[in-house]
Amino acid sequence: MSAIERYFGLAERGTNTRTEIVAGTTTFLTMAYIILVNPAILGQAGMPVAAVAAATCLAAAFASILMGFAANVPLALAPGMGLNAYFSFTVVQQMGVPWPVALGCVFVSGVVFLLLTLGGIRQMIVAAIPPHLFAAVAGGIGLFIGFIGLKNAGIVVSNPATSVALGDLHAAGPLLAIAGLVIISVLSMWNVRGAMLIGIVATTLLGWLFGAVEFKPEPYNLAAMTETAFKLDLAGVFGGTGHGIGLLEILFVFLFVDLFDNIGTLVAVTKRAGLIEPDGKIPRLNRILFTDSIATIFGSMAGTSTVTSYVESAAGVQAGGRTGLTAVVTGVLFLAAMFVAPYAQLIPIAATAPALILVGGLMMAPLVEVPWDDAEMAIPAFLTLALIPLTFSIANGLAFGITAHAALKLLKGKATKRDWLLFVLAGLFVVRFAWMAGGA
Repeated sequence: MSAIERYFGLAERGTNTRTEIVAGTTTFLTMAYIILVNPAILGQAGMPVAAVAAATCLAAAFASILMGFAANVPLALAPGMGLNAYFSFTVVQQMGVPWPVALGCVFVSGVVFLLLTLGGIRQMIVAAIPPHLFAAVAGGIGLFIGFIGLKNAGIVVSNPATSVALGDLHAAGPLLAIAGLVIISVLSMWNVRGAMLIGIVATTLLGWLFGAVEFKPEPYNLAAMTETAFKLDLAGVFGGTGHGIGLLEILFVFLFVDLFDNIGTLVAVTKRAGLIEPDGKIPRLNRILFTDSIATIFGSMAGTSTVTSYVESAAGVQAGGRTGLTAVVTGVLFLAAMFVAPYAQLIPIAATAPALILVGGLMMAPLVEVPWDDAEMAIPAFLTLALIPLTFSIANGLAFGITAHAALKLLKGKATKRDWLLFVLAGLFVVRFAWMAGGA
């Protein structure tokens, strides 16, 4: 047995090096869109696009590799969607905060996360969430992933009258995605190892063959990263910008959304991988949370918004990934992508969409653990399940679920002193929704 196999405990988790490499590659391919999307979003905040592209790859590589080696879980990280939009559109454009100060806020939020982890607060928050909400979070994230895949495929589109509608199934994107879904589904039914990866590659080849891939690489130079690296303005965070309490609001949002997005993703992916212990505890939780905190700090110094765990990691888990080697492979591929970032466009989004759709469906399994005939548990679980995809936010779904669970427990007269943290969380959620209605 090689040193790598012993370090990651491949045999103990029923996997092997080949499977982990395939799983890591699958996760990377489903996440690779962030290399293009993150610079496009942060570029609207006035940040140099080429620099952000390099910083995105570097931050994702560092965080994923660290997660693999330190925590040994198949969880990959990158700059988070949603938080990057809040950074660009709300903090910089609406509030007028210079982007170096906004990066400083990201840095401070990462430090606070680290302190909360050192103090055991984040671990206590995870422990305060009841098991039936964990199952609902897993299912809600499955719907979320599936919805993202359907939108990316063009199968589901926006509609002003009904919010969403069926897209044009005659268009190249939906047809390509449907073909990919058929390929991956058939391979999965036949238990072909690497079905996700084979399906993505095959769909990409079909896209090239039928001219469905547009490739217009932007000018790119790796040295451009110096334009954002270490440009964060900490002095501006703590005074002199004239934004006062507004910066506290920014820090709170960065903390709140990253904390609960991370917890939700962590629970869903580890549950899907079969890594949660019988008593509901997540092994190596401290190491996972430490890694998440350090990743955000590192990302802000590299020049990007908050780095967080990615729900797309579930695609790698579905491909057989069970250890940190999956995350390390994903990180190495992000590192390689630093040198060829614009060429990520060679893989059309319609090729990765089928993997997300299929993974979303397979993540419905934990919902059988919810006692749906018990209103006290079913109502919070349903709110969690429904609001994650409908609000496009894991944090919002979890917030509604926890608040409803606390309220029903209180109204039924079942509250005890041991539930103090549950009620503190519910109170914070109520304050957050009241104070920042319509926020991130």
